[in-house]
Amino acid sequence: EMMIVNSPDIQESIFRVIVPEQTIVEYKDGVKKEKIKTISGEELMKLDIPPMKYIVSSLIPQGMHVVSGPSKIGKSWLLLLLCLKVAKGERFWNLRTEKGTVLYLCLEDGLRRIQDRLSEFTEEAPDNLYFATSAPSLAEDLASQIENFITEHPDTVMIVIDTLQKIREGCGEANAYADDYKDIGNLKSIADKNNIALMVVHHVRKQWSDDPHQMVIGTTGIIGAADTSYVLMKEKITDDVAKFYVRGRDVEEQVLTIKFNPESKEWVFVSSNSPIADAMKNDKVISLLINFIKKQTDFIGTASELANTLGGETKANVLTRRLSRYKNELADMGIEDSVVENGWLA
Repeated sequence: EMMIVNSPDIQESIFRVIVPEQTIVEYKDGVKKEKIKTISGEELMKLDIPPMKYIVSSLIPQGMHVVSGPSKIGKSWLLLLLCLKVAKGERFWNLRTEKGTVLYLCLEDGLRRIQDRLSEFTEEAPDNLYFATSAPSLAEDLASQIENFITEHPDTVMIVIDTLQKIREGCGEANAYADDYKDIGNLKSIADKNNIALMVVHHVRKQWSDDPHQMVIGTTGIIGAADTSYVLMKEKITDDVAKFYVRGRDVEEQVLTIKFNPESKEWVFVSSNSPIADAMKNDKVISLLINFIKKQTDFIGTASELANTLGGETKANVLTRRLSRYKNELADMGIEDSVVENGWLA
């Protein structure tokens, strides 16, 4: 809501319009003066901000993501399997998923192809997995139609758009960066507003680069505006084994090795160079917690009480942030925390 403060007790007319999460606008004698809305570091540290939600543990957080790769490499097979696993709440590459409604815009396929591919994975598809083979462009009504879908399905956790180019109008070379950044930014706004993962499928250029993320077609505005970039690449197009490169704001940079099974049509996890395990191992607070839970099996109390129990000069606020950061990884190890009415449970 908008709040207006008037000052009738002085001769000059002064009032402020305060818009939450935006700038403070002050009017003095009809002259507009904008002020940046700020928050101090002290106030920020006291805020109780909900932790990042991961649709796939440590791999796919809420936000706007771009999945790129050469044409016909198998991106659609990978994403269809991902959509199915999330809709069912089943593990994907042995990682926990956040079960919920999923929308897959298959804009390069017909219903027959989608049905044929889906039947390779399951005989009974869940009723919370939806498909569409056509959609308006971003310049038309796509954003509002996505919002309408989410309103009708409030448990939506993920939307996949295959492909990005199908929902874009022709972009001029002169404003290519601005157009790329704007389009991805508009999609990101939808993801952020609704706390979902919104993934778009894109392609890479043929010119090789040592950094696969730099091979994404378009300007750097695409990757710059997105929260995460995923790139699927093979050394040879005939290879079954591929690399899945991950780089983002809310995920650890990593490279996964995956293999396509021609019989099941699934991309199967092989290995990963993820630095998360090493980071947890080198984190003193997490190491103390893991060792304690292994011996104690459980704990009921406040964060301060647990911090004192762990010792090692552990601070309660640091412990709480570490638990939030590694929540999914700890859960995969069987260590979960829950907030209870009068305390904190580990």
